[in-house]
Parts: sequence; structure tokens; C-alpha cells
Amino acid sequence: MKSTIRSNREMDEVLRAGARVSHPLVIALIRETPPGRGPEGRVAFVAGKKLGNAVKRNRSKRVLRAAVARAGGPWPGADVVFIARPTTATAPPGRLDEALGVVARRIGAH
Repeated sequence: MKSTIRSNREMDEVLRAGARVSHPLVIALIRETPPGRGPEGRVAFVAGKKLGNAVKRNRSKRVLRAAVARAGGPWPGADVVFIARPTTATAPPGRLDEALGVVARRIGAH
């Protein structure tokens, strides 16, 4: 993964002002990259505590990172925050790729 959203301020901006795309396996919040920062897209992965213990949360983020890499992310011109759902960690890779395809079409990457 090349670019990751790292600061809390930037993450909050995407969460507050981003367009929401929901799928049974993942939620994505998408926002155009701010002017002056360049065209490079960035991503972030979130797995809340209600998903379970640290092992389950880390697995959810790991499988999301792999699916985003397979889908060609991060996408130019977009900051995307992926939020894991309870079914994310155990989903077959093909279904997760399908979910990311929905997100990629929404941001105009496919």
C-alpha cells in the first residue's frame, strides 16, 4: 500500500464529509483529495471494537488491505476509509473483491 491516511484530522474529514458506499462486507467513505495535496489517492482501514478482540480486528484490516491491493487501490483523486463489518474477516476473497468492485465503480476507478 503506497499511501495511507495517517492523521486523525484527515481521517475525521473523510468520515465527516465523505460519500458513503455500503456493502454487506464493507463500508467505504470516499472523499476527493483536497486541493493542493496532489492527485495521489490514499486509504485507511478501520475495524471497531465491536468486531471482537485484537486478533479479529487485525485480521479484518489485513484482508481489506489485500483486497484493496488486488482492486488496484489506492485510487488517484480519492481518499477512501474502509470500515470492516463483522463478516469481513471470514469472507471468501472473491466476495470481498466483488465488494471492492462496487466501491471502485462508485469512485470511478472501474
